[in-house]
Amino acid sequence: MPEKIILLNDLRSPAMAVPAAPEAPTGLLQDALGRPLHDLRISVTDRCNFRCVYCMPKEVFDKDYAYLPHGDLLSFEEITRVARIAIAHGVEKIRLTGGEPLLRKHLERLVGMLRALPTPGGRPLDLTLTTNGSLLARKAQALKDAGLDRVTVSLDALDDTVFRRMNDVDFAVSDVLHGLDAAHAAGLGPIKVNMVVKRGTNEDQILPMARHFKGSPYILRFIEYMDVGASNGWNMEEVIPSAEVIRRIGAELPLAPAAANYTGETAARWRYLDGSGEVGVISSVTQAFCHDCSRLRLSTEGKLYTCLFATRGHDLRALLRSGRTDAEISGALAQLWRGRADRYSETRTVDTSGLARGKKVEMSYIGG
Repeated sequence: MPEKIILLNDLRSPAMAVPAAPEAPTGLLQDALGRPLHDLRISVTDRCNFRCVYCMPKEVFDKDYAYLPHGDLLSFEEITRVARIAIAHGVEKIRLTGGEPLLRKHLERLVGMLRALPTPGGRPLDLTLTTNGSLLARKAQALKDAGLDRVTVSLDALDDTVFRRMNDVDFAVSDVLHGLDAAHAAGLGPIKVNMVVKRGTNEDQILPMARHFKGSPYILRFIEYMDVGASNGWNMEEVIPSAEVIRRIGAELPLAPAAANYTGETAARWRYLDGSGEVGVISSVTQAFCHDCSRLRLSTEGKLYTCLFATRGHDLRALLRSGRTDAEISGALAQLWRGRADRYSETRTVDTSGLARGKKVEMSYIGG
């Protein structure tokens, strides 16, 4: 097991400084490397009903694991307040994550509150959610009715035996596929399906997944196994580079590169030559994309993280619950983003063993 696991109660975050002079947001906020603030990822719960080996392994997240008490979680009103402030600084996309976000009770109420937020120039907010799909069939229509645009569903294997072994709670593939169909029927789209590829675990599922989703309404994406957190025992030897994934698929199902949909898109796109759709690869280990990363993460209990691989957060909840005005919180957020110089994946060496060991925050705590 890794030397250090960061449990939620062990995290120490500095208080966010409030600038002396207020400033009006312009919607053009940039960090120290010239990257705009465009995406806000909001973790609504630290709980999950899966125990995936690369995220919340049972050896750490067992029956005795101490989750955050409900009072420590940001309320829907607090989340909406932060989102409104972030939108004024340029955020155009909000993704709800977890843990498993559909475990948060009445989540559709939060979706409705976020959907009602005004945006500069009246541009529609891109409002999306990442889920393991276990509860999607029963919640898809309510989420759509509340204003959710689309969902991304995690599915790491098509073979039921492999999938049950990976989620480690004996959950069936057929139930996730049912959730996908329910989301599609509800009009949540385009729907993306994410597969984390781990050598020695599920690489034999690359082609079956590609075959299954080729020509479907869903966009399949393959994610390199990443060194997020400290609980998954990450090893570079277990990483299958995205280039290898594309070679395997292309040998049977010919592919050609496709242009990105927008600046800062995490996935490199490839289209099938016969016109039957596309696949994507997310390569934060072998082909870092820090140079145009525009994502800020808000943890379940109100800490801001400027990088997925961060070792600490910044305590925003203290400001929210101490009577600070929106202008003061806006200034603190702007100051934090302007000082951001994170580029973990770019500074990671080819042999990432040195950076892999460290007191990094867990993915289940701030979402993917």
